Amino acid sequence: MNNVKRLTSIAGQIKAEYPKGTRILLVEMGNDPRSILPNTRGTVDFVDDTGTVFCKFDNGRQLGLAYGADSYRKLTEQELAEENSVAFVEKSEPTINM
Repeated sequence: MNNVKRLTSIAGQIKAEYPKGTRILLVEMGNDPRSILPNTRGTVDFVDDTGTVFCKFDNGRQLGLAYGADSYRKLTEQELAEENSVAFVEKSEPTINM
């Protein structure tokens, strides 16, 4: 299999595993001059045809994670539940207007 076909196949697998809206945790970035800190969470925006996962990170940054260079994973069910419970508490706290 040539490199283009191999990369297209890998990109298809990544697109299936990381659809838009998937919550991820950045484990480590490769050699990027403006890297994002490890353990930063984000949401997948889209995956391109080279397998780069473009994310909107919780710190406000947007960046593509390159296949083979950057390390990331989906949040676990427990991590998602914790995020949802924290978000629920934050939304349900009363607002005090003065």
